[in-house]
Amino acid sequence: MFCSVKCPGDLILKTYDLARGLRDDGTTVIGGFHSPMEKECLTILLRGTQPVIICPARSIEGMRLPGEWRKPLDDGRLRVLSPFTKKDRRVTAELARTRNRFVAALADRVFFIAHAEVGSKTEAFAREVLTWGKPVLTLAGADNAGSVSLGATVLPCHHG
Repeated sequence: MFCSVKCPGDLILKTYDLARGLRDDGTTVIGGFHSPMEKECLTILLRGTQPVIICPARSIEGMRLPGEWRKPLDDGRLRVLSPFTKKDRRVTAELARTRNRFVAALADRVFFIAHAEVGSKTEAFAREVLTWGKPVLTLAGADNAGSVSLGATVLPCHHG
């Protein structure tokens, strides 16, 4: 699950609905959960019982874990994975790009982008993942026309 830092209001609501649906369906979700929208989705997902995989854009050695991660970790439904070594202690743009590729490669069925702002790094990343032949899904909305024109498939959204 990925989203640009800026996300239009109508897509925020659809993304909340999707996160609740994934949680309620028991779908495993993997992501970096770094942008504001991704963090909101993580909060929703951690309230469920399904597996969640968090991939920080830094080493996890010596990393201080947020309190809200403790119960899901203790319950065995939260995993924290990182491809980085102990020397990569601070998040950088390059580490974030590497982490995003790691997450996309691990995703076994679909790659979901809630919103990729036109000209953003998220849009460039969606374009890259499409060249891998991995399905890229996005939400319906005029603000996601750019992702659709790249080849992303619109995910039907059900409001509850």
